[in-house]
Amino acid sequence: MSDSNLLIDPLPPGWKNQQFGDACDRVKDSYQPVDDGDTPYVGLEHLAQGFPAFVGRGQESEVTSSKTAFKVGDILFGKLRPYLRKGARADFDGVCSTDILAFRAKATCESEFLKFVIHSDEFVAHAKSTTSGVQHPRTSWPSVKEFRLSIPPLPEQKKIAHILSTVQRAIEAQERIIQTTTELKKALMHKLFTEGLRHEPQKQTEIGPVPESWEVVKIKDHCIESAFGPRFGSELYAADGNILTLRTTDMEDDGRIDYNTAPLARIDYAKFEKHYLQVGDIVVSRSGTCGIASVFEGYPLPVLPGAFLIRLRMKESVQPMFLRHYINSPVGRPYVLQLAQGAIQKNISGTRLGDLLIPLPSRAEQEEISAAVGTVDQKLANHRQKLTANQDLFRTLLHELMTAKTRVHELEFHLPS
Repeated sequence: MSDSNLLIDPLPPGWKNQQFGDACDRVKDSYQPVDDGDTPYVGLEHLAQGFPAFVGRGQESEVTSSKTAFKVGDILFGKLRPYLRKGARADFDGVCSTDILAFRAKATCESEFLKFVIHSDEFVAHAKSTTSGVQHPRTSWPSVKEFRLSIPPLPEQKKIAHILSTVQRAIEAQERIIQTTTELKKALMHKLFTEGLRHEPQKQTEIGPVPESWEVVKIKDHCIESAFGPRFGSELYAADGNILTLRTTDMEDDGRIDYNTAPLARIDYAKFEKHYLQVGDIVVSRSGTCGIASVFEGYPLPVLPGAFLIRLRMKESVQPMFLRHYINSPVGRPYVLQLAQGAIQKNISGTRLGDLLIPLPSRAEQEEISAAVGTVDQKLANHRQKLTANQDLFRTLLHELMTAKTRVHELEFHLPS
């Protein structure tokens, strides 16, 4: 049996020690989908990872084999790879994959409360420890029903669920704002890179319509230097390293660099002296997520780009952030992706990147366009910061409330502003 549990000692007044199977029953209702049926279908792909929410749904007509029928209020939990933390409370009747366990709360348990129990670290650890199968590890009802936990009285369950649901709604609201703002940014970038800011007539070019005064040039004609990052052995990575190394995986799709994920390395500085990034350098991923462009804006330690990055140092005629935004925009990205070659692993060569055609307005207009996109990026950054704060609050409250380290009657609850 797993040692993971949610037992509280000493037990608060009114709380009871139970097994998970004492709080809910497994839903066993079998359902055979019909070809033209429209009953909602939930597969593992429709459950959010690490958060009690749905990310879509299908229809029974899309599946064939027997499924489990669930009702409003039932809890769905992905038993395949339970460490992915896929689980949510159904707000509709439907059918689900047999890789999903459906639970129905008993009269002594609030289903909203149960929804959060299955996302606790302890429950997930228990489910993970009870899996079988190497390639497709699955837990089972006989295993999870033995999970031990302390359960508060119904009124406190409802209050705990209400607080956590409030934070969940705040998280979902921020996610919707981020999604909407991201779509608005794409539309803005399309307009800026095809129409500019001067209300000029457009002309047709090899890269589509651009304002009449703009040039269309090759990157290499306005590039001082282009080079791949150096290769070095993994034995050089060290937690106390003196150099930060940048990889393609440390670059977001919109060009942001996540310095928190970039590893440190212990390297003789002089060995790679010519490769270190300078402020204003552009790095483009040439493999993996091909064609993502970032601008290096400075870091306390020297930063060394990896071998799967192309470093560009541009002339004064090209504003680095303008080029980054163009390459990552819905206008420029299709042309960048056309540069990638390779049947299995796509790769962009430095030569092909140098031949990429880009629009080139005046330096002043480049800066204005960059500023316009940057304003939206700042809004996105603010909302991402709020999202992260709410996610941290959710995880903290989930642990504190489920373990009775914080009681609902003691809690002064405020969402991050």
